[in-house]
Amino acid sequence: MAVVLMAGGSEAMAENAAGRFDRPWQGFAPASTMLRADSAESAGLDPGPLAEAERAIEAWTRPNPTRPLFAGAVTLSAHNGVIVSRSEAGQAVRYADASGTELPAEQRVPMRPDTIFDLASVSKLFTSLAVLCLVEDGSVDVDAPVAGYLPEFAANGKDSVTVKQLLTHTSGLEPFIPLWRDWPDKASRIAAVLDRAPKYLPGSRYVYSDLNLITLGVLVERRSGKPLDTLVAERITGPLGLRDTGYNPSAAKLHRVAATEFQSSPPRGMVRGEAHDENAWSLGGVAGHAGVFSTADDLAVLAQAILNGGGYAGRRILRAETVREMLTNHTPQFPGNDHGLGFELNQRWYMGALSGQRTAGHTGFTGTSLVIDPASRSFTILLTNRVHPSRTWGSINLARERLASGLARAMAVCPRHGADAWATGWADGTTSTLTSPQLVATGSAQVTFDTFVDTESSDVLRLEWSSDGQTWQALPMRAAGRGAPPGQVDVLAGAGHRSWWTINADVPAAGQFTVRWRASTDGRYLGRGFYVDRILVTDGDRPLLNGEKEPHLMTPDGWRPQSC
Repeated sequence: MAVVLMAGGSEAMAENAAGRFDRPWQGFAPASTMLRADSAESAGLDPGPLAEAERAIEAWTRPNPTRPLFAGAVTLSAHNGVIVSRSEAGQAVRYADASGTELPAEQRVPMRPDTIFDLASVSKLFTSLAVLCLVEDGSVDVDAPVAGYLPEFAANGKDSVTVKQLLTHTSGLEPFIPLWRDWPDKASRIAAVLDRAPKYLPGSRYVYSDLNLITLGVLVERRSGKPLDTLVAERITGPLGLRDTGYNPSAAKLHRVAATEFQSSPPRGMVRGEAHDENAWSLGGVAGHAGVFSTADDLAVLAQAILNGGGYAGRRILRAETVREMLTNHTPQFPGNDHGLGFELNQRWYMGALSGQRTAGHTGFTGTSLVIDPASRSFTILLTNRVHPSRTWGSINLARERLASGLARAMAVCPRHGADAWATGWADGTTSTLTSPQLVATGSAQVTFDTFVDTESSDVLRLEWSSDGQTWQALPMRAAGRGAPPGQVDVLAGAGHRSWWTINADVPAAGQFTVRWRASTDGRYLGRGFYVDRILVTDGDRPLLNGEKEPHLMTPDGWRPQSC
């Protein structure tokens, strides 16, 4: 397996990066990092955005106006080894039937910190980790054809599909087939998956598919000689001390398990303590794509082990070089579908403002999500039972995004120069302007400033000039810094670099003029926003405006001074 190395951060960087969004770490956290609970302030974070996210999650568990977005939730967020926020709200069991008839108050089960959730597709991460354990053992090669390990998988044109293509959802297999309905037993269901013809030419497109991970679960069992649940326990949950993580929770834990859906087809009634996913259930509750149950605390240990480079509390589940490869984008040919080996990467729709090239995670259909951000050594966990009592009640993507963004916005973006910088905040659907006073140049004036931009591509910062204060024209900009756009550009946007850029531009005509910075955001998704610092406008060697010394001359509309 090829290895892509991450550069390690210096000790000086490490000392200054805690609590800072604009000073990303490049390497893993020390392998000795252990989780501890403390205040957000102790980790250098602003508690406000974290508390705001918690309040939003709690509000979504209340009727609005007639029913909640989800019955209940447990959250946990951590930064640099410190659990800085955790909450529980709503009920683990709330409804009696699919129509949403509420149980009597005495029969409802409130959420608690150790509520056990059906992770749904977050289970795919455990299968992927198991595959990589076998890669380290030398019994699996991610670049090898799957058929070399499962000969029957070669059927119907799949002889060249590799293990990596299954891990990255580029095998060409379709997303789903109803195994529970159309095949009579586990053996025939597994055979149906392995026999399935690709819907698309392998390697030609990204298509998220449960069949990929079901196949990998079978591969793990064949190559290890052990059931998938046994191998996961021996190589992952056991070494990490995850006491509540596994398949088919015991009857002794049922009182802590969150209910999922009331199912009529198949006729299962209110599902609780069994895999919600019908295919996983039909495979005995142990499958490569779904079936794992866990708690926020257990997932926190797994997340920290990933941030630590594969180990926790002196026990290692993967080597650091394997984790680096796991968190490397193996699908650059499919922009927007960045994918590591099992982990999704850089998905703003649920990673929110934590998004970046190395931000990794996964979601689950039952209402779960895990986001791990190595650049800030942070992670956030949202566990809900959003399919209780019905999968048709709606999406929780807004909640996923809000929680991750709350953690990102709790970290500071500090001024690059002086006591403060200008910042827009993070409001969607707005236009904010920062305007200079009227200036006069005898020749072509130069505009220089530093900026921190962390947005989606449709949220942009423009530099404009006007000779009359009414008609504005774009000033082409030249940017320098890590991740800066090449050449001249009319707008600045982008995320993941987490670096300040230095910008230069030329006002094309002599005489009277005004310059302004105009930030525009669309209706959904925003990262850490826009920051501008060290504004300097010169006419040759003659200064016309020094923003550090004369901030009072600027006219802000939607911008505000931001200190650190």
